[in-house]
Amino acid sequence: MHVRFIRTLLFSLVVLCMSAASFAQIGVGIVVNFAPPPLPVYEQPLCPGEGYIWTPGYWAYGDDFDDYYWVPGTWVQAPEVGFLWTPAYWGWGGEGFVFYEGYWGPVVGFYGGISYGFGYFGEGYEGGRWDHDRFFYNRSVNNINVTEIHNVYNTTVINRNENHISYNGGNGGINRRPTPQEEAAAHERHIPPAQVQTQHAQAARTNPQQRASVNMGKPAVAATPRPGVFNDRAVVPARAAGAPYTPPANRGANRAGNQPRPENNNRPSNNAGSNSNAARPSTPVHPRDLPPVARPSAPNTGNPKLDQKYQQQQEKVFAKQEQERQKLQQKQDQEHQRLTQQHANEARQQQVEQRHQQQTQQLQQRHQQQQQQLQQRQPPPANRNRPTPPK
Repeated sequence: MHVRFIRTLLFSLVVLCMSAASFAQIGVGIVVNFAPPPLPVYEQPLCPGEGYIWTPGYWAYGDDFDDYYWVPGTWVQAPEVGFLWTPAYWGWGGEGFVFYEGYWGPVVGFYGGISYGFGYFGEGYEGGRWDHDRFFYNRSVNNINVTEIHNVYNTTVINRNENHISYNGGNGGINRRPTPQEEAAAHERHIPPAQVQTQHAQAARTNPQQRASVNMGKPAVAATPRPGVFNDRAVVPARAAGAPYTPPANRGANRAGNQPRPENNNRPSNNAGSNSNAARPSTPVHPRDLPPVARPSAPNTGNPKLDQKYQQQQEKVFAKQEQERQKLQQKQDQEHQRLTQQHANEARQQQVEQRHQQQTQQLQQRHQQQQQQLQQRQPPPANRNRPTPPK
């Protein structure tokens, strides 16, 4: 077994014609040739309040450490009244397993037929519904405190797809295609995961305990009451792995030997039995690929006012840099969406990815220069052993 990484935009399993204001669920650019672990068994934490909608946990993949990691299920406030969550899922793409990111929209779309539980049983959502500007919760599948939340109802739901399979297609995956209704849902207006969801997934990525090779499919943090609160008392651990899981021993065997390959070859091999990995890019392609900004230690000149002034300058620079990263990422995401809508060919996708890489490099270099200039202006630390000058 080995891993293929593809730094090019992948089309969705179902390619649909959409208006400029909407987009379908698309692959995010990572293909892995071994399946994600089964879904762990866990309980749902208590809903924190009205307007929160359950977003189920899922396995994501860290290409820098060659491992799946668990992104805990969590309660998230709907970004707009009437919007529901379509979960992320993995689907077999012919060369490997492709990750399809979740999204918000007025109708729940296709999510691979995966039974995530808590109302997400492979098709649609049975956990609640909007009634004008209020969301009503189905108590039969949600953990709701009825003394605080009164907009509830009870509808028994029979889960006929009770399993822990975490992917669609391929060997042993869910054998299900989109229904006409789910295909129609792809024409609706969608918006990507909220910022708190992105931060939540990043927190899981940086926590080694969430990795499948460490927890063997049974993560210590399986679900959280709110995004990003991994140390909250209400955090829920997995009761069990969905099935016995042993990560491939040689999943990253070729990682150290990867060398950049010509641009035209930076795509999956047509030979399904090939043992060579697609090259990883030597430099970041998008702002989200950049490492977090390294913040220097707080100054200690012995002059509190001077230290405070310099620290305020630091925070101002870092806040502006983070804003510029997000702005560039949003711009690039919009270009990806347009490519999908236009059914752009691979040559055009590669062209855009090259430009994105150049933009990201320039942004990174500019930010590094700004940080260096800021450090040069940093006042020297206090020297307690320096002799007092004569008066």
